Amino acid sequence: MKLYMEHINLSVQDLEGATQFFTTAFPNFKVRGGGDGNYGKWLHIGTADTYIAITQADPKKRGERYASSGINHVGFVVDDVDALAKRLSEAGYKRSYPKQIQQFRIRDYFLDAEDNEYEFVEYLSDKEEERNSYAD
Repeated sequence: MKLYMEHINLSVQDLEGATQFFTTAFPNFKVRGGGDGNYGKWLHIGTADTYIAITQADPKKRGERYASSGINHVGFVVDDVDALAKRLSEAGYKRSYPKQIQQFRIRDYFLDAEDNEYEFVEYLSDKEEERNSYAD
């Protein structure tokens, strides 16, 4: 059974400062991708197998997801997202975001009893360039 922590998703006040911190702390970490999405500017910094997802916090969006600094969610790689989602749903845990089926991965997000969010991802490819594609 495959299971490992793949990433942590953080919101920060200073995206460039956080990038400098993590690339200094972990010299083998490189910027894997980035953009400007629903929650603002973001970067993924890390290796082919593990990374830190960093989003620029926007205090004008008070009360919205990713609006202030802190941990947003922790991501785990699993063998079977559907089986995991079934177990969590049957135990009464709620999705925090709609299930995402993409070309090379399936992702599902759930909240624990204290509203901490977790992302579970099942990769549909063993190729690094497909697993880490930001095209979809």
